Amino acid sequence: MSESAQEFYGRWARCYDLIARETPGIARLRRRAAAACRLEPGDTVVEMGCGTGANLPYLREQVGPEGTVIGIDFTRPVLERARAATAEYDNVHVLQGDATEPPVGLEAARSFANGDDSVDGEDVAAGGVDAVLATFVVGMLADPAGAVDDWCELVGSGGHVVLANAARSDEWYAPPVNAVFRAIVVLSTPPTTRLRYDDPPHLRLDAKIDAAHARLRERAVAVADETHLFGVVRLTGGRLE
Repeated sequence: MSESAQEFYGRWARCYDLIARETPGIARLRRRAAAACRLEPGDTVVEMGCGTGANLPYLREQVGPEGTVIGIDFTRPVLERARAATAEYDNVHVLQGDATEPPVGLEAARSFANGDDSVDGEDVAAGGVDAVLATFVVGMLADPAGAVDDWCELVGSGGHVVLANAARSDEWYAPPVNAVFRAIVVLSTPPTTRLRYDDPPHLRLDAKIDAAHARLRERAVAVADETHLFGVVRLTGGRLE
């Protein structure tokens, strides 16, 4: 992501944290996304684009004190809030990195948690990764389908990948819902200074989300699809062959 995007999301970290935790129905959605990862006590789960850490406690509930939760995001002010929110857990590690080149090694996680910023992006989690969760992140990526491929390779056979993303609703009451959704997308897309677009951001977002969720359906042998929050949020979970 560009430096301007990092500055944008860093500047609005407090606002995003409030929205991520207090939006009506959002806690139930996050708990459902964590459950869709099909985790067992002792498992390792990586959240790509963890933001301010709203999902991390739910993932920690799933893996228990003997498991490992790793959250990755590219914006330091956002990660500072995530780190503060999970400070009570010694098995939740928050790293600064790119979701398309995640620093997911356990030693790297522990080093970063101790203040060492020199994390090897090629490191691989010791013992493997059992699940990857990505909520509201694929729309920010240049190649969302390619990222899903990489996450599927990371978890390997028997692992799970879960995506949750917001896109235009297909419900019968969609027009007013989609009007609000479009306004939110425009306001949350940096730099938010344009009123007209040749390529509207909400349509770009729809296309990226469609591509990511379709790729997960192609790669997985067991797939669950759900919609939430007036049909705006799409939740897709898959077990890899």
